[in-house]
This record gives sequence, C-alpha cells and structure tokens, in this order.
Amino acid sequence: MRIALDVRRIRDFGVGTYIRNLLHAMAAQDSANEFVLICSDEDQRQIPALPGNFRVEIYSRRDASRADHFFLPKLLAGLRVDLTHIPFHRVPLLMQRPYVVTIHDLSSLFFDEATGALHAAHIFRLKQGLERASRIIAVSGATQRDIVNLVPRAAHRVRLIYNAPDPQFLGRQGRPAGSGLTIAPGPGHTVAPEPTPGSVARERHRILERYQIHYPFLLYAGSIRPQKNIPRLIEAFSVVRQKLENHGGYKDLRLIIIGDDISRYPTVRRAVIQSRVENAVRFLGFVPLDTLRVFHELATAFVFPSLYEGFGLPPLEAMASGTPVIASQVSSLPEVVGGAAMLVNPENVFDIARGILEVLLNHELREELTTRGRRQAARFSWARTASEVLKVYGEAVLGKS
Repeated sequence: MRIALDVRRIRDFGVGTYIRNLLHAMAAQDSANEFVLICSDEDQRQIPALPGNFRVEIYSRRDASRADHFFLPKLLAGLRVDLTHIPFHRVPLLMQRPYVVTIHDLSSLFFDEATGALHAAHIFRLKQGLERASRIIAVSGATQRDIVNLVPRAAHRVRLIYNAPDPQFLGRQGRPAGSGLTIAPGPGHTVAPEPTPGSVARERHRILERYQIHYPFLLYAGSIRPQKNIPRLIEAFSVVRQKLENHGGYKDLRLIIIGDDISRYPTVRRAVIQSRVENAVRFLGFVPLDTLRVFHELATAFVFPSLYEGFGLPPLEAMASGTPVIASQVSSLPEVVGGAAMLVNPENVFDIARGILEVLLNHELREELTTRGRRQAARFSWARTASEVLKVYGEAVLGKS
C-alpha cells in the first residue's frame, strides 16, 4: 500500500507526541508499505530519521485553512495513495475515501469558543469527516463513546487503540527501581548511551540551576485551554499553601505550569492574583522534551484536574517518571490511570486540595502511587499501538466490516 500520513501537527503538545511515536513504531515494524508524510517545510525538521519506505511531501497549507478542503484532496489524488490517515479531527470536506481518522477527543465540539453559525459549521465538518471515514481510531473507551453518540451510524467503524507514554519517560537510571522496560530505536536510529546515575544527577542540577528552582513543587504539564481547569488548580494550590504554611518541608511549596502561553488566558492570570499566589506559581511555557522529562522526575507530585480528556498522556508520562499523580475522576482519566492515581472531583476546589494534601503528607501513599503508577504506564506500548493501527489500515483498504 501507499499510505499518506498527515503530520502537520507534529509540533503539537499531544497530537505531536502521537505522530512522532507512531512514526517510530511503524518504522520498526513495517518495511513493506510506502508512507508519504504530508508536512510543511518547517515541520520537516521535526520528523525523525526514518527508513527508505518513508518519504516527505511538502505541503504549505494548514489544516485550519478553508483552501485545505480542496487542495489537500487534490494533492493526495496526484500522489495516487491507497489510503490517507488524518491523525486529528480536521478532515477536508472533499477528502476521498478510503481514509482513517484518529480522534483524540471531542473538546473542539464540547468546548468550542465559537457560537451560532460558526459552531454549527464546526459540528458539520466534524460529523462529515467521521461519517465518511473508512475507519475511526478512538484513543480511549470514553472517546469511543463520545464518537458513537455523535455519529451513531459510524459505530461499527470505530476501533479502540490506546496511546502510550513517550518512551523518553521510561527506563531512566538514577531513580528508584522502575518498570525495567527498554525501548528499541527505530530503523535509522542509533542507540544513545545509557545514562548513568551521575549523568542524570548532573542533568538535573543543570536544569534546576537554569530555572532557579530550589524548592519542592507541584507540576502541571499540558495546554491551558478552558477544559484543563487551571483556575481551579490555582485556587486549590492556594488552599494547600495555607494549610502547609507552618510545615517544615512544604512551607515553600510552588506550582509550576508547563506547556502554554498564559497571555492567551486572562482567567488564569486573574486566578493567580485573586488567590494571592503570584510569588508561588510559575509559568514556564513550552520547554524541550529533555527538560520536561526532568521536571516530571523532580516534581513532588503531578496534578491534572482536567474537566475533559480524550486520553490523558501527561499523567501517564508522570507515572512513567515515578511521580505520584493527582487526577480528575472524569471522562477517560480513570480508565487511563487505573487505580494508580489519587482521583479528585475537578469541579470542587477543596477536593482537589484534599487530594494534593493526602499525597504530600502520606509517605506510604506516595510510595504506593509511585509503584502502581510505573506499572500502569508500562501497560501501554507504542509497538502495540502501531501494530493495531497497521491492522486498521488493512481493514480500511480492503473494505472489511
């Protein structure tokens, strides 16, 4: 088969993780099919080294462009591909079948800032893309249910295929005993030297010095979109600070938020000011993956009180790093974190604070969450994900029901 894979979102926070790791894993398994990667010239630099059956096709338009409805299908027709995989929800209205679409969540529908006719247009495009898809990949059971509720006629074409943590969060030395997993590189990649405890310690010290961190901290990593519930996280952190103001180990506790630009979200800035924690909350924006990995490893706990998730990679990556996790008890998160996280009501500031305090103050609970978290993260595998995606490709091309 000649398969086109749209990788224009390779730099995104969640979808980018999916694209990069899917490419690695498919390259390790599939030398028979030909893959054409659709991306811009700028995105091309983000594509990892891949074997000869992968090639890049430069395409400058973004998926949000109206012209994309016409020009991407035209490009694909000229390439004579047997199948196209769109790994996110934006499917051009003129897309020719067969195609596979991966749905990570339906937040664009449930938390759409547009109203009226524009919102209706968003729903129409999403439903059209799903109803005409040869196969739909849902990354969790919760997302699968959302898709079926939106397009019941497509229920028999939906396949549940889980994501997995980025392998860079697994198998690090210099921490307590972990899952024992080793990650094999894809073709065309060399094996990096195994980090020693000394090199890990030096890396941590360098990053702590760069960011001037000399205190215990809670970590949130991800976007700051409304469904991520960051204002309530900040309010809950303020409650925790008040409870621990006389605690020897946590009186200087901070909250570090990584992964987005706060200037786009005035409600988050207001929450910081109104909660009087301006000096205790830090927004670091986007950081390199190596740096993010170290923040995960050094955090006292990872807090993820999202109102809605299609899968929930960040808490799983924190678990893979050996960090205790506090997460919401809604949507896909209980399914993904299993019994390995402290679950809280994301709409109740005091319940979020309760969960944080229990994890901080109960040493045995922290150790238990760390052990169970590593086991839970190890249950997910990009090799398995890629194998199941390749199987879906075959179904889509052959038209199996």
